Amino acid sequence: MKKTISFAVIHFTVAFSVAYLLTGDILIGSLIAMIEPMVNTVAFYFHEQTWQRPTLTSSRFSAPHYKTISFAVLHFSVAFGVVYLLTGDIVIGSIMAMIEPAINTLAYYFHERIWQRHTTPTKDATWFDHLSCKH
Repeated sequence: MKKTISFAVIHFTVAFSVAYLLTGDILIGSLIAMIEPMVNTVAFYFHEQTWQRPTLTSSRFSAPHYKTISFAVLHFSVAFGVVYLLTGDIVIGSIMAMIEPAINTLAYYFHERIWQRHTTPTKDATWFDHLSCKH
């Protein structure tokens, strides 16, 4: 859950910034920034649950770029749907669906890399753990 929350903070910030720049309206920008990331945060949680299945974690698809691509497709769809429903404007929905998820996809990739680096034990740490006393 910590991982989901940490990415949600990044997502809210990017969504508000892009929505405000596109609409020039702080209220619409704020609504988009609250609703779109909330929907994507829930989607992110289930996305992570799916990617934690043993068949995926032990396959070549466990690499960060595969997870990033699958989340990007999900994110583009949610972004367009939410913005279109809130603005009724297909152009703003389309632009938002291209810009905001693209920025967040890059953020997701680096977030995933950093998260894996901090949660995956290194070979040296594993080797050292075998030498240490367990009492």
